[in-house]
Amino acid sequence: MPLGNLRRALIALTVLPGIWLAGCSSTEPFEEPAPVPDVVGDAQLKPVWRMSVGDGHDGQLLHIQPALLGDVLYAASADGELVSVDPDTGDLNWERDLDREIMAGVGGDRKRLYLVSSDAQLLSFAREDGEPGWEVSLPNEVLAPPQSNGSLVVAQTIDGKVLAFDVETGDKRWQYEAAVPVLTLRGTATPLVGSEMTLVSFANGQLFGLSSESGQPLWQYAVGEPKGRTELERLVDVTAQPIVIETVALVVGYQGNLAAVDIRNGQEIWSRRMSSLRSPAIAYSNILVTESNGTITAIDGASRQVAWSQEQLAWRQPTAPLVLEDHLLVGDFEGYLHALSLEDGALAGQLKLDSEGLRVPMIRWKDRALVYTNGGRLAAIELIVRGSAPTAAPPRERPSR
Repeated sequence: MPLGNLRRALIALTVLPGIWLAGCSSTEPFEEPAPVPDVVGDAQLKPVWRMSVGDGHDGQLLHIQPALLGDVLYAASADGELVSVDPDTGDLNWERDLDREIMAGVGGDRKRLYLVSSDAQLLSFAREDGEPGWEVSLPNEVLAPPQSNGSLVVAQTIDGKVLAFDVETGDKRWQYEAAVPVLTLRGTATPLVGSEMTLVSFANGQLFGLSSESGQPLWQYAVGEPKGRTELERLVDVTAQPIVIETVALVVGYQGNLAAVDIRNGQEIWSRRMSSLRSPAIAYSNILVTESNGTITAIDGASRQVAWSQEQLAWRQPTAPLVLEDHLLVGDFEGYLHALSLEDGALAGQLKLDSEGLRVPMIRWKDRALVYTNGGRLAAIELIVRGSAPTAAPPRERPSR
């Protein structure tokens, strides 16, 4: 399938984590990160509104990310604050103190929100007001947000179990288990739950298409094959949710490949060697990847050759990329938000948001980026090219609780 017109066909479904081994508590990168680059470009990043959501990730290596469902933004913190926010204004619709620690979320569907607590309880809440609903026990920790197709909600544990529950009752519908290596990266790809098929990825480098009805495997595809003599060399975790374009899934793995896979049968369409922990993005027929070494690379969708590469963010653990106007946004572990030109990858703008860093994927809302920092700062960011628009007004801010 030619990928020259991917931008028009894109269904953007993004996600996850950082370069950490399971069990490690350090928040320092393995390699010496590049210094904060000097930026002399013409792009200004301006907060339109911002607010605090509890303690954010509370200093832990978590991936609690907000969810945009319809025209409402939901966010949660590790210390149990859950909020519903108007993404246009930053005004609160409601907030709840859950009085329990949260490890994963937010997922949702038309009626409910889903979180996972630190004691491995899958929790449901009413979208309308945050009223608690059913909860069920899971067999192990969950780092990725549960996902729902409106009929069932799917959660994936860190030890390779995928469990589906009825959204109305919380009754277990099915369970699938994959063998995972002893040594893995601390991160799990967010399941992608469709009406007929659920896409799940594992630390063994495999992407599976499971029947959403029964949980039975329909096909599997090896994103990466373990190679080398040491356990570190053999890491092939897939921690990034695929992007689906019509009947094609774009998937990338750590020390594996960037590949296009036919989701009807799991057959490879093409692949090229690449290592990444984040979901790619699509713009102007390019596939945009934040590589595991911090390099931002644009791959031409037709030729699969490198269109441009930006190395000034090396080892700064850039987040999943987000396309905004004619720029690409990525955050880093020191809390900087960077704007890159989509034309050639040149750094065009920069904004410091939170010294605790950025980790979870950003969300596109109209002409803004919705950003949630590790320290719990939730903000809407506007990109202004100098000379094209007046300077934005000072951001609206709600004080911390």
